[in-house]
Amino acid sequence: MNEALPDVPEVRVVGLPQLTSGFDLVERLDLPMHLKVHGPLEPMGGEQLAQLSERINLKGRGGAGFPFHKKLRSVAESAIKRGIRPVVVVNGSEDEPACRKDTVLINRAPHLILDGALLVAEALGARQLVIGVTRESTQRSMEAALAERGLSNRRGAAIRASVQRNPVRMITGAAASLIRSIDGGPAIPPGRKTSASKSGVGGAPTLLSNAETFAQLAIGARIGSERYGNTGLYDEPGTVMLTVSGAVARPMVIEAPTGVPLRYILQLAGAPPVPQGVLTGGYHGKWIDAATVNEAVVSRNSLDAVGGALGAGAILPISQETCPLGESLQVAKWLAEESAGQCGPCYLGLPAAARGMEDILNGGGPAALEALKQVAKNVKRRGACSHPDGSAMFLESTIKAFTDDLAAHVLGNGCGRPVEGVLPLFEGGRMPTGIPGGAGEESGASRQRIFVDWTLCRGHGLCADVLPEVFQLGADGFPTVAQAKVPQYAEAKALRAVRRCPALALRVEEDNRASAPSRNLPVLSQVRGRRALGSGR
Repeated sequence: MNEALPDVPEVRVVGLPQLTSGFDLVERLDLPMHLKVHGPLEPMGGEQLAQLSERINLKGRGGAGFPFHKKLRSVAESAIKRGIRPVVVVNGSEDEPACRKDTVLINRAPHLILDGALLVAEALGARQLVIGVTRESTQRSMEAALAERGLSNRRGAAIRASVQRNPVRMITGAAASLIRSIDGGPAIPPGRKTSASKSGVGGAPTLLSNAETFAQLAIGARIGSERYGNTGLYDEPGTVMLTVSGAVARPMVIEAPTGVPLRYILQLAGAPPVPQGVLTGGYHGKWIDAATVNEAVVSRNSLDAVGGALGAGAILPISQETCPLGESLQVAKWLAEESAGQCGPCYLGLPAAARGMEDILNGGGPAALEALKQVAKNVKRRGACSHPDGSAMFLESTIKAFTDDLAAHVLGNGCGRPVEGVLPLFEGGRMPTGIPGGAGEESGASRQRIFVDWTLCRGHGLCADVLPEVFQLGADGFPTVAQAKVPQYAEAKALRAVRRCPALALRVEEDNRASAPSRNLPVLSQVRGRRALGSGR
């Protein structure tokens, strides 16, 4: 159930390899082997590099898809205007449980990434290069690669290069989080949004891009735009790195030319012939149904056209035998736990959205569905980073993609199918600690319920301040719920809320129903692939 992917899963290639060249020869390309496979790389001027990026239509491969040539020119213009040397940052913080393509590249082809990053640094006149990572394996590989090139962070070096290790959390992958951590702060987004191209590391113009993006740039610089354009689609040339997991026989990372049918990628990994749905773009992505899978090809434009998303390159099918809403609920809970805990719409809204999804599965009816839609709408564009926006997109896509299952839960007795935990999470769903808002060691099933005695409640609102995970105030100033489950990590806060309530209107009781099977909630299968029996009362 929710098995974590290894750092370096199986790697396959469709057609001729580019980024994965040499993977059939060695496990990791050190500098001598890298040069044997790819050959030397000549430096390029800034405008020449920008023109190359534009001709090959290179866009960021971390999810946002921003054109690289625009970012390059923006940083150059800002540096010249301010008379400050810029900084180059490689974002290898791949912290989504369903993504491993950047981790594979850093572990197996680190010098290809460094080629692109150093090419940019030289073109811009940058004197500082930072590679952001979150895993021990990627830290070791990249530090070894810097040593193989004789690069270090010592003073007086022509370019100071270092590896910045941050905690494994989804929000550490945000550009602003990485920049903040490099400057010595916590790896969470600052409250104020700024453009890294204008003011990034140390206030200097900063070119920050995803690890695969720099590797693609290195390939384009070596072979030229014409040869690069001979692979893949005309308007989106080259290859893409995909992580395929979920209900597949063999989770893997695949390098494939753009334009390859999505169904072929799924077949390579051993996905069901007719999946119930496919999550595209990862946990900030969108679901597409089985019929749409046959129309889609691997490209940003194609997936956008059919309602999907290329995003960070994660592809996750689920089978017909599992409850899609139950699978999505587990992801929704994880997304809520990943909040940095500093923006109200995210910190309060995402747990509320997860509870809304759970209410739907537990037979909450149309009111629960409408409440979930409203919560998802309210968290958009109100955070310091893209986490609430991506999470809301995932929830809205789930509601839209699985209308039959939604009707079965909202209007009937549920779909009767188990939750098999096919969508990967970390360590069975438990998150590392180290950032405010993390679930830590106390994450898990609720063991308590908290109740409001309306005959005593006077609307002081203190409960919402002490226990925002549970209580929110309505327009009248009173709590919007009469009773609710208490997340295990918030049990101490619930007791504090009871003690501090001026009207003594709160009480906490052990949740004896936590172990009892629900009528509508899908049964969590104990063995992947074995259909669990639904239970009823």
